[in-house]
This record gives sequence, structure tokens and C-alpha cells, in this order.
Amino acid sequence: MAQRPPRPRPGRKLIFLAVLVIALLGTLVGGVQLTKGDEDAASFAPKLALDLEGGTQLILTPKATDNSQVSQDDVDQAIEIIRQRVDASGVSEAEITSQGGQNIVVALPGQPSDETLDLVRQSAQLRFRPVLTVAGPGTIDPAALAEAEADPTAAPTEAPSEGASEGPTAPPTREEVEAAALKAADTDGNGELSTEPATEPADSSDLNWITEQVSYDFYTLDCTDPASRTGGTQDDPAAPLVTCSEDGSAKFILGPTALEGTGVKSATAGIGTNSQGTSTGQWVVSLEMTGEGTRVFAEFSQRLLGLPSPQNQFAVVLDSLVISNAQMTEAIPNGRAQISGNFTQETANKLANQLNFGSLPLNFEVQSEDQISATLGSEQLARGVLAGLIGAGLVILYMLWQYRGLGLVSVASLGIAAILTYAVIALLSWTIGYRLSLPGVVGMIIAVGVTADSFIVYFERIRDEVREGRVLSAAVDHGWARARRTILASDAVNFLAAVVLYFLAVGGVQGFAFTLGLTTLIDLVVVMLFTHPVMQLLIRTKFFGEGHRLSGLEPRSLGATSVTYKGRGRFAPTAPARKSEDEKELVGAGVAGGARDRAAAPQTRPAAGTRPATAPTTHGSSEAQGSGAGGSGSVAPGTGPDTSDAAPAAPSSTERQASAPLPAPAVGPNGRRLTIAERRAAERARQQAADAAADGGAGADPAAATRAAGAGAAPGSPGERGQDDTDSPNAGGER
Repeated sequence: MAQRPPRPRPGRKLIFLAVLVIALLGTLVGGVQLTKGDEDAASFAPKLALDLEGGTQLILTPKATDNSQVSQDDVDQAIEIIRQRVDASGVSEAEITSQGGQNIVVALPGQPSDETLDLVRQSAQLRFRPVLTVAGPGTIDPAALAEAEADPTAAPTEAPSEGASEGPTAPPTREEVEAAALKAADTDGNGELSTEPATEPADSSDLNWITEQVSYDFYTLDCTDPASRTGGTQDDPAAPLVTCSEDGSAKFILGPTALEGTGVKSATAGIGTNSQGTSTGQWVVSLEMTGEGTRVFAEFSQRLLGLPSPQNQFAVVLDSLVISNAQMTEAIPNGRAQISGNFTQETANKLANQLNFGSLPLNFEVQSEDQISATLGSEQLARGVLAGLIGAGLVILYMLWQYRGLGLVSVASLGIAAILTYAVIALLSWTIGYRLSLPGVVGMIIAVGVTADSFIVYFERIRDEVREGRVLSAAVDHGWARARRTILASDAVNFLAAVVLYFLAVGGVQGFAFTLGLTTLIDLVVVMLFTHPVMQLLIRTKFFGEGHRLSGLEPRSLGATSVTYKGRGRFAPTAPARKSEDEKELVGAGVAGGARDRAAAPQTRPAAGTRPATAPTTHGSSEAQGSGAGGSGSVAPGTGPDTSDAAPAAPSSTERQASAPLPAPAVGPNGRRLTIAERRAAERARQQAADAAADGGAGADPAAATRAAGAGAAPGSPGERGQDDTDSPNAGGER
């Protein structure tokens, strides 16, 4: 036994959509409440791009790190790296251009954060260095140094921070710190600080790189002071480096550079996995090296693996600051490494971005930093929004005029699409820095047409199914099966075009492509999770399910000619088609012909005991007793006017079977549509009258045959009636 198809459950899809909308809006509201006062706080309104809001413009002059001539290729590479730093997603609408091949102009929308401005200003050379020594952020503590001199087993420590000091003891002065640092660093006691290693270092991890001068710099470095964490200090890759961590939590002595940032091919942030492939639930940064980078990093990792802590660590240095330090747990021979730690999603993504785009071949001098006004402004934005509203209004009016009740479904679907689009754009403005530009507004306006096109395809497929004779409930499901393929194909083409445009363009065009692709995905969500489920529910109502004339699904107005089975061999039309012009002319001709016949017929009655001549039947019966589909009584088919003495013989059964196809639908003089049997009887009567006229007889009047059929007479004898009824699938009913 064939299994029944699963019963549609539109309520589940609508519930899922409701949960999705609530989650988006709830996330937006929660973000606004939790980030109040932050520099990058969430907002209910999307952030605007440079053309609508204005922003900050920086003019940078590039300088080569080796003091060589800056080429156009160097400038172009610098522009691309800066663009990736400040607009890695391509939707923040930053404008980075070259000015005369000498300067780089960076225009950032809105009020950029200090972090973003630093990304533009800094030279940001990325390097991998081995860790030689690591300590807390403070300077050396002179008191602890004195204790260490008294107790040779004790080591000098740093001065306690201001918040950690105990009692009334005041923090040491700068002079005290420098004096203590000099005493601790001058190992030979000659009062001078050596800058050369006592022994030639074997590699970059050798502790002989820590000279007296390096020790002094390390002791006096105060990483709790923000001035020590500005970066941009002299960073000689062939020499050791004393520096702070980016957040000021520690300070380091680092060996010479083991690997330049150009050796990193790519870096991605994600959830880490263990050796068995099971997720650890911790955010990590995965590195992939270039060919030369793989070779160098394999040797570097193998060397660190056998060293004690902290020498088994390496530091990632960006613009002379340590952005990450990690312990080497195994050799990396294949150039694929994974940095783990106490990463959050934000810090992991930040580190991956720095590793990807951290190596610039140039340093920059900031020539100017100015505020710029919007190139278009709020007036153009208002006009763009007005254009979108007018377009949406025209689409709504057309849908209501063309589809009536179905138009209300499209209006509701457009409303859901608008809510989803606004919520997603507002969230993206907060999470990835998306900014709405005028090209983005254009993409949203185009999305109205894309979404409306999906509704039109769906509604027209439903109407096609109704015209083909399906009941309305079945028409919705079959129409959806046909429309879904078209909608998916159309949206796939739109999305593919948006993706190609996004990756091949920059600036405003990239923002347009992003918005178009986003709204295309939202269109699919709305059609799948709202429009179709709502139609499945509405078709169960009386208004839509019975095809009300204002529902947009009235079978009669759509030209449907299907019949409905009523049981016991009876059929009835679902919705009779409207009369064509030919049918109306036929009705008029039948009525006029009947009037002429009655006027011309002699007013005589047959003599008593006689009756009018009738056409012989196939069974020899002179009359057919019974009732037609339209009435009752005893009527002789093919009967002409009373003045006729004879009637032509009825065609044989063989002639009936060889007769021509049924004529076009016709109606009787009373305006009622004739059944198939009645139309055949009328056609035979007309043929008999024509044959009689050709033989010179009085003939039967074709108009009289039409009137007889219209009155509901069933032609022929009972046997002939049975033959006609067998030929008609809806005998006893109308079609």
C-alpha cells in the first residue's frame, strides 16, 4: 500500500521564523543595553558611510625602511594592506587612494577609534622572535635590590605598582630606579654598560644576547606607563629587543628575529581541535607558512622545543610590541601551526587579522589629519529612502490590484523582509563595522523588486494550477512545487552576481554587492518560511479556500472549466467559465429563430385520434419517455413544425459513432448551458433537417431542435439516451 504524503505543517515554519526574528531583535536590544558608553557601542540605527556622514581624512607620506626610493608598487602594496587592516570585511566604506604616487590618502567614515587610527599610522613590521626573559610590567625595585645584595641567593624584583604598595612607603623615584638598574646591570662593576655580548651567541635563542645595556633597559622599562606601549620604537631585526606586551601586562627581552611576517601565508581564527579531531571549545589562531617560511619555522620550532621556560616561547611582535607569546609544544615541520591561549572570539580574530596583514614595507609620516564633511549628506539619504518607499508603494499597489487578497500576503511578506533586513544591517554595523552607503541603499531598493518577483512567480503558478482544474488546496501545494525551482534559480543567479561583484570591486560597489547578496538570502528566508506557510493556512479558510472573487483565486475569473465529482456518477462544474462572444451570439440567434418559427407556424391542431409525425428511432419507438437534464416531459426529438407531414430518419448507431467531434459549447434559448447529450441531439436534429431539405421535404427546423434541447429534452429512444449518457462523463449534470 502506498504511503500517504506527509501532512504539511506550516505552523512549524512560522514558529521558526518568529524565533529567528525575536532572536535578532533581542540580540540587537541586548547589545544596545550592554554596550552603552562604549566607543563601538551597538545602535538601533545602522552606521552611515563616508558619503552620508563624513569622517576623518589622513594623508600619509611613505618612507622605505632601508631609506631607498619608494616605488609605485610599494605604495600600491601599502594601500592594499592598509585597506585590509581598516576594512578587512569590505563593508566599512573606507576610502584609501594614492595621491600623485607619493602620498596615501585614507578617509574613514564617522569618528574612527584610536585603535583604527593607529592601524593606519603605524609602520607595523611583523616579526617572530624567541623569548629570552619575561617579567612583570613594573621597573626594578631598589629596596629589593638592596636585599639581594645582602642575600646573594635573592634576585632583584620589580617595584610594586601603586595600587599594590603596602604601608606609607612611597614608590621609588626615577633616579632611584635608574641607579638600582645600573648597579644590577653592571656585572663587571666598571660603571659602564657593555653593548656587545660577552660570548658570540650561537643562535637567536642564546642568552648571551642579553648584554649589560639590554639588562639596564629591561630594568628601567615601565610597561604600566601607556607611553611605553605606543610602539614605533627602533626595531632592528638583527638585534635583541626590550619591549612590552600590547596590553601592558608583561615585559620581555627578545632575541633577534627568527622569521619575518612575510613568511606567513595566511592566519585564521576558529575553534581548536585536539589530535583526535575533537573540538576543544577554545578559540585558536591557525597559521600557514609560505615555502621559505615553512623551512625557517620548522628549524625554529625544533630548537625551541628543547629549551627550558621561558626560552621555549616565541613572541609575535607587531610595531615593536608583543601581540602574542606562545610556548612551543611540538615541532612544526609542515608550516601549519596553531596558537592557543585565553583567546576570545574578538581577540582571536584580531590576532589573525594582524598576522595576515601585519607586514608593511614602509613607514609612514602623517602629513595631516582632518575632519571631512559628507559628500552627499542627509538630504540625499532622505531622497534615497523616499525613492525606496515610493518603489515599495507602487509594488504594493500593483500586487493588490493584480492579486487582490493574495496581494495582502505579499504586503505582509515585504514587511517581514524589511524587519529582517533592518535588524541584520543594524547588527552587522555593530559586529563587523558595516556602514550603509548610498549604493547600499540602492541595493536595498532593488531587493524590493527581487522579493516581489518571487511572490509573482508563486502566485502565478497557483493560478496556473487552478486553470488546469485542480482544487484550490491542491493548487497551492502543486504551484509551490513548480514555483520553488524558479525562485531558487533566480535567487541563485542574483546571489552569484553579488558574490562576484563583491570580490572584484572595492569601496561603494563592494557595499552595494554585499547588500544585494544579503537581501537575496533574506528573500529566500521570507518566501520559504513565511509566504508559502501563510498560503497553506489561508487556503483552509472560507475566503480563500472557496475562491472568493476578492481572494485573487476565483476559478471563474481565472477561466477554469474543471468539474467536481458529486458522487453516484454526478459531476458539477467548479466554476463555469464566462460566456464567450460566440456563445452570446448563438444564444441570441436561437431566441430570435424561435420567435420567427412561432410566428410562421399555422395555428392548427391535429385531428382527434392523430398525432404529429415523428422521426423513427433506432428501436422503432415513436416517442422517448423521460426527462432531460434541464426539465421533464415526453418530447419527440427532431420534431419540426406541426405543418410537417414527415421527418427524416434518425442516423444509425454506426453513423453516430463515425460522427464528427463535438461542436463548441452552446447554450439553449433559455440561457442554460447544454449538456453533452443535448448538444449531440441538437447536432443530429440539425443534420436531419438539412438532409430533409436537401431531399425536397418539408424538413425540420434547426432552431426548433435547439429550442427542444434547451428545454431539457433528451433525444432518441431510451436505448439512444443510454448511448448518449454513456458517452457523457457528466450526464445528469452540467458542464
